[in-house]
Amino acid sequence: MNIALIAHDKRKELMIQFCMAYCGILSKHNLCATGTTGKLVADATGLKIERYLAGMQGGEQQISARVSYNEIDMVLFFRDPNSNSEYEPDLHSLIRLCDMHNIPIATNVATAEMLVLGLDRGDLDWRDIVNPNPKR
Repeated sequence: MNIALIAHDKRKELMIQFCMAYCGILSKHNLCATGTTGKLVADATGLKIERYLAGMQGGEQQISARVSYNEIDMVLFFRDPNSNSEYEPDLHSLIRLCDMHNIPIATNVATAEMLVLGLDRGDLDWRDIVNPNPKR
């Protein structure tokens, strides 16, 4: 599965800790991330991560484009609910695209944990049936 990782500045450390905790599961999948988040997670965990631009430089839009082409199977977007509204348009666009393409998205660690554990159990294998994609 292709999993996208995005984290607002105040949630990057939480993303690192999450990826460290679930490194064994995540290592079995293709990971991509916005630039800074990807670098921090890769440095801390040793996971192979395809990195895009930093979020503020268009990385979220790059991931959104992959979502719109059905090339992403899950999005983990640890957002800061107390951040200013400069991130909100990108967040709403990404959520809308995930809804349109039936792509699971988590915006907090509790939901991300449920998705990753479900992924490990095979609960998301339906993505391969409903959306066969040779780029996986």
